Amino acid sequence: MSHFLDRLTHFAAPKETFSGDLGVTTGEDRTWEDAYRNRWAHDKIVRSTHGVNCTGSCSWKIYVKGGIVTWETQQTDYPRTRWDMPNHEPRGCARGASYSWYLYSANRVKYPMVRGRLLERWRVALQTATSAGKGAVEAWATIVEDDAARRDYQQVRGMGGFVRSSWDEVNQIIAASNVYTIKKHGPDRVIGFSPIPAMSMVSYAAGSRYLSLIGGVCMSFYDWYCDLPPASPQVWGEQTDVPESADWYNSTYLIAWGSNVPQTRTPDAHFFTEVRYKGAKTVAVTPDYSEVAKLADIWLHPKQGTDAALAMAFGHVALNEFYFKTRSPYFDDYARRYTDLPLLVMLKEHVLPDGRKTLVPDRYLRASDFNGKLGQQNNPEWKTVAFDTNGRAVLPNGSIGFRWGPDGGSDQGKWNLENKEARHGAEVKLKLSVMEGANSANPQAHDIVGVALPYFGGVSTPHFKSNTQNGDINHVKVPAVRLRLRLGKDGEYREGLVATVFDLQVAQYGIDRGLGSGAKSYDDDAAYTPAWAESITGTPRDHIVTVARQFAENAHKTQGKSMIIIDAAMNHWYHADMNYRGVINLLMMCGCIGQSGGGWAHYVGQEKLRPQTGWVPLAFATDWMRPPRQMNSTSFFYAHTDQWRYEKLGMEEIVSPTLSAADKAMYAGSMIDYNVRAERMGWLPSAPQLKTNPLQVVKDATAAGMDAKDYVVRGLKDGTVQMSCEDPDAPQNWPRVLFVWRSNLLGSSGKGHEYFCRHLLGTENGIQGKDLGKDDAKPSEVKWHEHAPVGKLDLVVTLDFRMSTTCLYSDIVLPTASWYEKNDLNTSDMHPFIHPLSAAVDPVWQSRSDWEIYKGLAKTFSEVCVGHLGIEREVVLTPIMHDTAGELAQPFDVKEWKKGQCELIPGKTAPQITVVERDYPNVFKRFTALGPLLDKLGNGGKGIGWKTGTEVEQLGQLNGLTLVEGVTKGMPKIVTDIDACEVILQLAPETNGHVAVKAWQALGKQTGRDHTHLALHREDEKIRFRDIQAQPRKIISSPTWSGIESETVSYNAGYTNVHEYIPWRTLTGRQQFYLDHPWVIAFGEGFSSYRPPVDLKTTAGIHNIKPNGNKEILLNFITPHQKWGIHSTYSDNLMMLTLNRGGPVVWLSEDDAKVAGVEDNDWVEVFNINGAIAARAVVSQRVNPGMLMMYHAQEKIINTPGSQITGVRGGIHNSVTRIVLKPTHMIGGYAQFSYGFNYYGTIGTNRDEFVVVRKMEKVDWLDTPRGDERAEEVQAVGEGS
Repeated sequence: MSHFLDRLTHFAAPKETFSGDLGVTTGEDRTWEDAYRNRWAHDKIVRSTHGVNCTGSCSWKIYVKGGIVTWETQQTDYPRTRWDMPNHEPRGCARGASYSWYLYSANRVKYPMVRGRLLERWRVALQTATSAGKGAVEAWATIVEDDAARRDYQQVRGMGGFVRSSWDEVNQIIAASNVYTIKKHGPDRVIGFSPIPAMSMVSYAAGSRYLSLIGGVCMSFYDWYCDLPPASPQVWGEQTDVPESADWYNSTYLIAWGSNVPQTRTPDAHFFTEVRYKGAKTVAVTPDYSEVAKLADIWLHPKQGTDAALAMAFGHVALNEFYFKTRSPYFDDYARRYTDLPLLVMLKEHVLPDGRKTLVPDRYLRASDFNGKLGQQNNPEWKTVAFDTNGRAVLPNGSIGFRWGPDGGSDQGKWNLENKEARHGAEVKLKLSVMEGANSANPQAHDIVGVALPYFGGVSTPHFKSNTQNGDINHVKVPAVRLRLRLGKDGEYREGLVATVFDLQVAQYGIDRGLGSGAKSYDDDAAYTPAWAESITGTPRDHIVTVARQFAENAHKTQGKSMIIIDAAMNHWYHADMNYRGVINLLMMCGCIGQSGGGWAHYVGQEKLRPQTGWVPLAFATDWMRPPRQMNSTSFFYAHTDQWRYEKLGMEEIVSPTLSAADKAMYAGSMIDYNVRAERMGWLPSAPQLKTNPLQVVKDATAAGMDAKDYVVRGLKDGTVQMSCEDPDAPQNWPRVLFVWRSNLLGSSGKGHEYFCRHLLGTENGIQGKDLGKDDAKPSEVKWHEHAPVGKLDLVVTLDFRMSTTCLYSDIVLPTASWYEKNDLNTSDMHPFIHPLSAAVDPVWQSRSDWEIYKGLAKTFSEVCVGHLGIEREVVLTPIMHDTAGELAQPFDVKEWKKGQCELIPGKTAPQITVVERDYPNVFKRFTALGPLLDKLGNGGKGIGWKTGTEVEQLGQLNGLTLVEGVTKGMPKIVTDIDACEVILQLAPETNGHVAVKAWQALGKQTGRDHTHLALHREDEKIRFRDIQAQPRKIISSPTWSGIESETVSYNAGYTNVHEYIPWRTLTGRQQFYLDHPWVIAFGEGFSSYRPPVDLKTTAGIHNIKPNGNKEILLNFITPHQKWGIHSTYSDNLMMLTLNRGGPVVWLSEDDAKVAGVEDNDWVEVFNINGAIAARAVVSQRVNPGMLMMYHAQEKIINTPGSQITGVRGGIHNSVTRIVLKPTHMIGGYAQFSYGFNYYGTIGTNRDEFVVVRKMEKVDWLDTPRGDERAEEVQAVGEGS
């Protein structure tokens, strides 16, 4: 346009040429360009990140103009990795780049919102109470004690109806509900759920600190999300510790197994591609043709759910070729020092179900089994034994018995992996097999004996192939040695047979040693050969041999630089342990764990809360009182959503086939019974804990003139005090108030969503099945109520910045600040840096940060509780904890006090019982100040402790001291979110070098070795919040983690175990191939094997029962992570919806779609007896026949029609799932099998589910009133007519 105007004014406008007539001035008006310049102009740039559970932990530039966030771009100033490696940047993805859309979108929660029916009743109740001279607590009581009033607002949860309120009003309602619940029922009826603190530590700590101060319960998340692989605690005594992504670049053989790296680890995928330019071999193991398959040299695609079979075959090849055909010196040395392969296992005579007698592996041989206990006075029952190369029984250092003992005792300094005999300190080389030295002048005498091992490959599960072999017991030949062992009293002997773990393991893997069992070749159809694996997985045997051989050979040549990257895909199966242990076994036998460039890279969520020990006192108020109440969510929700009443998986389907008839009777019963037994024995936590209000228990004990702890013991024994878990449906045992923050519990992670809706929330739901009834469910430990409760929760409170599904099901929704509107801390598994969330702008509308919300609630609570609660004492029950001396509880048999098999001893055979004092009127003051216990008792983590007086004093200088009169005067302030950040940074060894050195010194007392060199060079470094706002900072090496931060080594899990000789936190102190707990053996998992998916029986009662005229097919329901969202976040973002299909979708194969008559983009219904989903179909050749994929987590709040099956809106992905527990995940009080918050416990698996899939006959958007006679006419006009 400007050039056209120039031509019109040709004679009037002066012109000049320049650059030799190549340029000409036109004199045009360029003010139109200002709009473009203004679009990209900004007032400031602020560093922040996204507090979303994706592991990215990316640093972003947030651009602000006029107080408004305009856009974001990636920061590019991370500290370097090393001179010879790529850096961790640029970090980010399309999802992160679209986040600012949320800040000003229609989805934003702008004001405190309350369900209209509840608010109306509240205002009337409060006015009435005030007129009568009463207060808010009495007003709340009139609502929840009136069942009709309570049900009035419960039954419309999830149906809209919110009205705007004020902060003062919502704080008063919430505080009143909390005070009433504590006074009437007990503080452990107030529950809080929030996940993954690493993504925004202070925001998590805000809610958990408030809950811990009032005695509420903090729920776990890692096990609930099924991100926790129980195999990791089982094998290593560690939750999950993994390499940083940069360590992929140090690998020379990489397998991505169930990990779609480019899609789910987008910021780190460049390491996977860059290492290929160095010559590294890459393999993808994934049933569908995922994005990572495009980057691999070899793509293996086993049938979903059969990964353990493939892993076992890999192990068969590696064992055969590098331990027998040739012996790798590196593998041999690694196995002897760092694994349990040399340790001795007792063999016991056992009667099989058919009456035959055989030998079966029992428990590890212990020092206590010998007359004289091998001279051990301290914990001889917990010290494992091996043979040296001369065949003598020796006691190697490092087992858990050496970890715990009196300070300065004879065992101090022997908890290490030095090659030493613990009794006299001499060097010792352990024997892998009792057959070693068979050709020497003095061979060890041994017998070849028959041993029975469970075999599950022949189990018939619908839709999966089996290989029956010789039945469900695998009879193998094993070399064993006879020993004279102690029987009961000193001086009495018996002869016992023992074998090494190595000899048993080799027999389990089917290696032919010429002893009479095992496969002759890889083509033999015998257990765990490549040919056998092909029959189950569909993966060609030659591909299996190739990958296994290459993987092991690379590890042999490079000393362990073979790595397997795993995501949660394999962990979501019921028998996830077998999937993971099969993979872990391969890595251990190839010496990959703890070696840079090798090992197990398990990435599932942003789990690595690096400054963990500095965060715990803030988060759980352990600066004021100990212990906090914590609960494993899977067991909690299984009980309180009443999913146990619908359980169809019987114990007889999962116990070991080697059990005798008598043993099978012992391990019968219902799944809920096992959880109750575990809680009673102190293996798992409880919530609520006792049927009686725990405040009342102390009052009753005082009235009886007894110590409260003794009173509870007596009451549990005589039945006057009962544990809540024994009657979860009794109103006295219901959870009453639920807080949800930083989470979309009811729209994402809630397995058994429809059961949540019916039993916990009391609203409409899509459950198609009926509970089993007393005779079918067979609960022997739980009281059965004829009618299950509907609506247990009095109040649901959710904090969120967007109107999520959980918000829609809540009673009160509080608008929280977004990730660009608050100050916080963020770390990840994928890189070693700590960096901030920063307030680029003030929280918009009336939103507040989580810290300010809970601080305000604490203030109101402290006011409302006056006259109802003062300084109160209550009993707190906690399980026997991992990384404490309590984990040495029952060394051999499982004995239950309830059944009269042993005494009730708190902390030994039952939960620990502690009396805790709470100062309710001073909750706010305690919330905003650092309490005295850090100064008095110090701090610590993972079994070690250190003094923190210096750090507390420095925090007072940094944050300032409390000046207000009262209980907190003179204590360091924690008033602002930045104050809270500084508390974490100051107390944590990862961010305070002085503390790191103290922590290494504390560990050195146990190991007898000096580890301080790992942190001394950074002793004077203290990372402050302002430092990380300037640039992300690399953390300092600490004993909390098993890798180190170094300029020469990338972070790799297990590195300090291998290179510093620090034991793993297991029974043996080593990585364990064998697990010897009685429950593990009873369920057939002492050794790793293949177990097919279980039949959850969810389709038979509904398949072809409610036809709509279209073909119905059965498919396996799989929920991988998606490209268009991080869990449910971003899934409702307009930009991501535009890139995807604008609403919920499911993916199925072309073959299955053809059978069902489904075409791409058709509306389909996906259902079983648990519920139903309505979604569009994506028909794709990349999906294997037999499976249906619904990317996690798509909500039902956008473009979701109603379901014809349920009559309500089509559900979320968890509408067709249900929680199923596993007894082996309930074990406690046994070394690494001991409870820890988010460390061990039941997990929320969901991939064994099958669904019915059919094309929808019509699409009902449920946009007409119920009972409207014109509904059919209106629906016919639109889509689906």
